[in-house]
Amino acid sequence: MNIALVGCGFVADYYLLTLPNHPQLTVKGVYDINEERTKRFSSYFKVPRYSSFEELLDDDDVQIVLNLTNPKSHYKVSKSCLEAGKHVYSEKPLAMRLNNAEVLVELAKEKNLYLSGAPCSVLSESAQTIWKALRQNDIGPVRLVYAELDDGLIHRMRYRNWISESGTPWPYKDEFEVGCTLEHAGYYVTWLIAFFGPAKTITSFASCQIKDKETDVKLEVEAPDFSVVCIEFETGIVARLTCSIIASHDHTIKFFGDEGTLLMHECWDYGSPVFLQRRTKLALWAEKYPLLTKILRLGPRKYKAVKNTNYKHKYKGTSRMDFSRGVAELADSIEEQRECRLSADFCLHVNEIVLAIQYPSEMGIPRKIKSSFKKMEPMPWAV
Repeated sequence: MNIALVGCGFVADYYLLTLPNHPQLTVKGVYDINEERTKRFSSYFKVPRYSSFEELLDDDDVQIVLNLTNPKSHYKVSKSCLEAGKHVYSEKPLAMRLNNAEVLVELAKEKNLYLSGAPCSVLSESAQTIWKALRQNDIGPVRLVYAELDDGLIHRMRYRNWISESGTPWPYKDEFEVGCTLEHAGYYVTWLIAFFGPAKTITSFASCQIKDKETDVKLEVEAPDFSVVCIEFETGIVARLTCSIIASHDHTIKFFGDEGTLLMHECWDYGSPVFLQRRTKLALWAEKYPLLTKILRLGPRKYKAVKNTNYKHKYKGTSRMDFSRGVAELADSIEEQRECRLSADFCLHVNEIVLAIQYPSEMGIPRKIKSSFKKMEPMPWAV
């Protein structure tokens, strides 16, 4: 399926570097409002470029547009793509305001188009392994989940030296102004709602502890650098999620059941080991849970098991995530005329939850979640 990219910034490299994992996707062209960045990105990855956004929208060969622009531009760009009759896959968040996200979802439905978005880590081997263990009741009824998304003191790190493979610096001003909650909370929110269904009520707290981030540019927005939320699901399960760029790095998630605990240490590694802990009368012991293997579809009813792919990048200290897997899921769902696992309603539910975490006083404490979605199906190789 033919795709086009809008936005050739730092994150765009992650998509192009993992695109070879999905040969069904073909890049027809790329565009960025910064002409020099478009040229550099196009030249490095040897993909065609558009001279304008309008030229991209007018390309009838393009079926899906990847919106990889600045988060503040997500709504406007995605809306233009939908109005032009293109399916859209957006980087997170879907929109910076809930009413804008709702407009996008309704527009997609009106035009019979697909709207999907990042993050897609719920489609990873690790996430699907945990989900299968939960479905099999391997730790008994789950009562509680603890999830951490702490990344350390980012503003004290050498982030000015973080350069993408194609040559784009990490956009630290935008990152600090958007905030770690809108940037990262979705990584585990998507897992939780996929596993346990729609959230019913959330109670959150958010704070900006280091207002200026000691940067060389003035920050226009004081986004929270710490947030914590308790999520109550319609099923009765409760989860606590913490996000910060202050506390030391910790991406652990733990599922507490009556008969044991499932835990994993890194959601940014699609092949991160999953551990099963059981308590005996004598001690607490843990073992590695067998990690599911991704299946490649070779043709009608033909499948092949493959070892976990090493999603390797040349960025120093980066994660191992197949960013293009969500785009491939969208393309497959369009081709198969089925509901996308990362559907518009699913993405809207994530958007509402994350905005409510980031802006507790504005969205309401506690917040009764309005949006919902149809149950997500596991990946075919994880059933």
